[in-house]
Amino acid sequence: MPAFAPPRIGITTYRESASWGAWQQPADLLSTEYADAVRAAGGAVVLLPPGSSQALGDAEAVLGGVHGLLVAGGADVDPARYGQSRQPNTDAPRTTRDEWEFALIRTAIDAGIPLFGVCRGLQVLNVVLGGTLFQHLPDVVGTTLHCSAVGHFSSHRVRSADESYTATVIGAQADVPTHHHQAIDQLAPGLVATAWADDGIVEAVELPGKGWVLGVQWHPEVDGGSALFEAFVTAAVAYRDGVAVDGEVAPGARAALNAELRRQAVRRSRQW
Repeated sequence: MPAFAPPRIGITTYRESASWGAWQQPADLLSTEYADAVRAAGGAVVLLPPGSSQALGDAEAVLGGVHGLLVAGGADVDPARYGQSRQPNTDAPRTTRDEWEFALIRTAIDAGIPLFGVCRGLQVLNVVLGGTLFQHLPDVVGTTLHCSAVGHFSSHRVRSADESYTATVIGAQADVPTHHHQAIDQLAPGLVATAWADDGIVEAVELPGKGWVLGVQWHPEVDGGSALFEAFVTAAVAYRDGVAVDGEVAPGARAALNAELRRQAVRRSRQW
């Protein structure tokens, strides 16, 4: 494979009723920011819509053709998946999408495929691994910090854990675009929280020992998230080129990834 060939990044999509032209019918949807961010970071985009009646088998088939999996934002995870009843402010379940993304995440982790969860994607990752969610944050934290206006992104600060991979990518703290009313409650076994909002809500997680797995509660595709996408695509290149060993990033590969991140940070500081 030529050195310049971009890694293929699979991105999950919505399945919602939509209208365009003369049509109004169910459609597989994704806002353009996700694909634009992946392409800007050097990846090629493959959309992975839900709808399979054989989710696990199809997940294995489609992930065999990609080098990274991005689980995008969207509607709330069905609370039945983590043993709770749906509360009044929780979305109606998207059962098909839940089933599809659960299968994709399990398959990606088992195969050591780099996995990046954004907003809902972080929440699905936590539930797949046995965690739970707060169903409506204003009832928990008493503010609308994380979603001040429906349909509009707001911003707040996150603080990264010292010496975490998250801190390597985004720094000790960052202002991030946000729009969510749910978040991690009980952290799943194996996941490590690596960033928090000022109110204590978990904003980023990693899964040590399972290759490149990172979830963020905010929306890096919207603004200022290029470092995260560059890190993800760099990990996908490493996976494609065979530096992942037994589902873990080999020490030499991790050093190479960190060196590349530092080079990217220097390039961005010169641009600023």
